[in-house]
Amino acid sequence: MSGTHADVPTLVSTPLPGPVPSDEYDRCPVTDVIRRVGDKWTLLVLVLLGRRAHRYNELHREIDGISQRMLTRTLRALEDDLLVCREVFPTVPPSVEYSLTPLGRSLLEPLSALADWAVENETEIAAARHRPTLETKNAR
Repeated sequence: MSGTHADVPTLVSTPLPGPVPSDEYDRCPVTDVIRRVGDKWTLLVLVLLGRRAHRYNELHREIDGISQRMLTRTLRALEDDLLVCREVFPTVPPSVEYSLTPLGRSLLEPLSALADWAVENETEIAAARHRPTLETKNAR
């Protein structure tokens, strides 16, 4: 919350230049995080790892439709952002386990709030997507 507008979220109350320069938007930390969690597989990987640590093959089996290449890329990106920890155990053959870091765990609460909002508003959003738009009304 902002100090001057207690009922306005900081996302809305933060001053922005007009027009917003595209390079500034691209460098924005919020844009970066939304892009990361908004890709096809990241959210699901975070949710599964939020429940417990997984070995690579366990994770692969729990996500229908993800290729090994995409799972590897997703895990590496999450490791690069320090959201996921990769731990190698000295067994023969070596086994690898993935878990959330404290930073990754801290992301679960805001993601849960977004998920709760989406479920709560699912019907209204679906109805809005199916209503005729101004263009389809004018085409008739």
